Amino acid sequence: MRITRTTSPTRPARWTRLAALAAGLLAATALSLPHAAAAAPRTYTAEQLAAVDEAVLGADVGGTAWYVDRAAGRVVVTADSTVSAAGLAKIRQAAGDAAGALRIDRTPGRFTRLLGAGDAIYGSGYRCSLGFNVVSGSTYYFLTAGHCGNVVKTWYTSSAQSTLIGPTVGSSFPGNDYALVRYDNASLSHPGGFTPADAYVGEPVKRSGSTTGTKSGTVTALNATVHYSGGGTVRGMIQTNVCAEPGDSGGALYDGTKALGLTSGGSGNCSTGGTTFYQPVPEALAKYRVSLY
Repeated sequence: MRITRTTSPTRPARWTRLAALAAGLLAATALSLPHAAAAAPRTYTAEQLAAVDEAVLGADVGGTAWYVDRAAGRVVVTADSTVSAAGLAKIRQAAGDAAGALRIDRTPGRFTRLLGAGDAIYGSGYRCSLGFNVVSGSTYYFLTAGHCGNVVKTWYTSSAQSTLIGPTVGSSFPGNDYALVRYDNASLSHPGGFTPADAYVGEPVKRSGSTTGTKSGTVTALNATVHYSGGGTVRGMIQTNVCAEPGDSGGALYDGTKALGLTSGGSGNCSTGGTTFYQPVPEALAKYRVSLY
């Protein structure tokens, strides 16, 4: 028996076109198959977020500010230009197994208390800004920043200290950042027109200060904690994108006639912008048992 080699017949053009079409359909089908689902981001409980919040505080890294974003399930940390990679690593290490709950952002400049020398309310070589006028009974006062009240015991209307305003009668910093100054000079006017209110995220606000005047912006976070580069940590702050500069400390943050906060500190300036923090007014009113009018 003889074995012969067989050869394949030439394929008709129609068959070739069908084969190409089938291959294309197979390729399209393969491309349309769903990819493996990406791993869902880990979620964290309120207790875990609170623990991370405390861990960041315990890390004690100056030049940082943070708040709990409950909607996103993250603790948002903003680090200024002084914070090194080692500092950020320290924060992550402090958070431990829940470090994934951290979201770390950067901001230019330094988080500092906005204390400076110039024009507005003066004392002991410092300048700050008057916040809101308040009253208790028949005695009038004003609120300003606590880090101003800590270093100035008697306030004047000018750097020459020729016209007395009155003494600091209460001051709290760090932890909080508010102070109460009494009007001892009856010839000075002290207009009112504000009512206390709680800020909300996204609220359009204005800030007034003796260095930069009136500036506008938006509330970006509530209950923020800031650890200033120069020392001192304050909690429960209003965070905004309104600019401010040294000497603006103590100035008013407001929305219309709603008194919201007292300027504490921040980063940047009014040429490049920045992040600023404010002591909520209602807490200061409750502490000193005074009222806006």
